[in-house]
Amino acid sequence: MDYSHLLSPVTRFLHCPTPQAWIDKARDPANLPLLLTDHMVCELKAAQTAMLLVRKYVADKDGGDALLAWLQPYEAFTFREGPEPDFLALHKQIGKSVMPRTDDPWGRQLIDSMLLLIKEELHHFWQVREAMAVRNIPYVKITASRYAKGMLKEVRTHEPLTLIDKLICGAYIEARSCERFAALAPYLDEDLQRFYLSLLRSEARHYQDYLALAQQVAGDDIAPRVQHFGRIEAALITTEDAEFRFHSGVPV
Repeated sequence: MDYSHLLSPVTRFLHCPTPQAWIDKARDPANLPLLLTDHMVCELKAAQTAMLLVRKYVADKDGGDALLAWLQPYEAFTFREGPEPDFLALHKQIGKSVMPRTDDPWGRQLIDSMLLLIKEELHHFWQVREAMAVRNIPYVKITASRYAKGMLKEVRTHEPLTLIDKLICGAYIEARSCERFAALAPYLDEDLQRFYLSLLRSEARHYQDYLALAQQVAGDDIAPRVQHFGRIEAALITTEDAEFRFHSGVPV
């Protein structure tokens, strides 16, 4: 299948492609356990980011508590504070009935976009965990990469600028994930290749959702701010990085 129609906007948005040195290291089968582990954790972090945005900016207490409960079993497993639950059964329980509500059009769009994103990221979390189990890869806690922190350091500290910047950062994280899935897929076994290519559509939509929300909040043109974070993101991707992770830079 030709994925160029999904990838073209993503590659235009990003300021650089993934360096070949990262791909060379990522395609080494010895690094697959680390890569899948970090990918799984990144899916949870993406869901957490979306949840925090909804809880901070639009959710009432009941809706916010429902979101917390929704993610709690995934967090407990990932932070090694609880047993491994039945993720498939958990996913089937997800519903919108107790989710936050608002009459504000932008708030409604935030809720709709982020709830879909959370649902998809948690589904991907379970799919990565399943891929690990099939390959007898145990889950072991690992440290986070510098990537997200490196961008969030540049977020402005007063509203609504904080929200605009966080949404732009979210767009870059989703776009880079999409680009890396596509870059790595050709070097994976057939099942993983199929799985990674299946993720492209949702990741490509996620980055556009984040950008649209940021533009709505700002009212003014956000292009200069988008370019600013694009340069920061590219620097994190193209400079040497001591840790190898899914969003890391050039391996040392």
